Amino acid sequence: MRTYAVRHFAAFGAACALWVAAGCSKGPADAGTGAVPGPAADSGDRRFALTGKVVSADPKKGVLVVSHDEVKGYMPAMTMEFRVSPGDASAASAGERIRATLVVEKGGDLRLEAIWPDDKAVQDSVDAGARMLHQDTIEKGRAPYREVGDTAPQFVLFDQNGRVVDSARFHGKQLMLNFIYSRCPVANMCPLSTAKMMATQKLARKAGIPNIEFISVTLDPAYDTPGVLREYADARGIDTSNFSFLTGPEPAIRDLLTQFGVIAVFNGGILNHTLATLLIDEKGRITWRADGSQWEPKDFVARMHP
Repeated sequence: MRTYAVRHFAAFGAACALWVAAGCSKGPADAGTGAVPGPAADSGDRRFALTGKVVSADPKKGVLVVSHDEVKGYMPAMTMEFRVSPGDASAASAGERIRATLVVEKGGDLRLEAIWPDDKAVQDSVDAGARMLHQDTIEKGRAPYREVGDTAPQFVLFDQNGRVVDSARFHGKQLMLNFIYSRCPVANMCPLSTAKMMATQKLARKAGIPNIEFISVTLDPAYDTPGVLREYADARGIDTSNFSFLTGPEPAIRDLLTQFGVIAVFNGGILNHTLATLLIDEKGRITWRADGSQWEPKDFVARMHP
């Protein structure tokens, strides 16, 4: 196991060296990283924090009706209609509280973005999970990395529908887990990894694997809200009956990356990152790991328990 870890971190060192050499340029070295485009020029839009309760959602029109609280510095509390992305409209449900960014466009149109669940009990649960995960990372000291054979860390995050996902719910099931982010533009990084997860899901079903769950955790939680991940899954026609896309507090994501040995570092508008795909058994032990995206779905299915 320790030999495996040495090889693993040696590979990380090589990847970091490539980043230093390549910087933000496009070229052969970018095969090891995924890049988030830099911020667009100032459009003249204004942004305000908004909280409120969803009255109704219309995914076809991309509209939410929200009974919102006072938007300080802009307007009083009222009920009104807002444009949202298809993913945000699909993930929302009547009666739930949300927090979002209200965008007042230069022409006066309004839209909501960066929408998150805002129920206190739900948020308290996710925050408590983040604190426990961070404490676990601290207690592991200078060697928090979980090797093959170790027990995977516990976590509490949101899925692509804004529902709380506690990893304890997967006890007794096998998990295949990887890390991606929705804006990754490098075809042989996150997009390829997602395509291979989808292929593995189909092969596992064909092989009669009854108790397998697939999880993709975002590398970019500041952008990848539940609605963004819902749109990512819907656009690819992903069967989410046993495939979840998870996001949540940035500290919790950082601790998961640390414990699973994945690098994700922003350099300006560029997200340099590595990839890892793991198989976790019914007892929560890591049984297999593939770094990068050059792995084969059949190899993971062969290691799953029927």
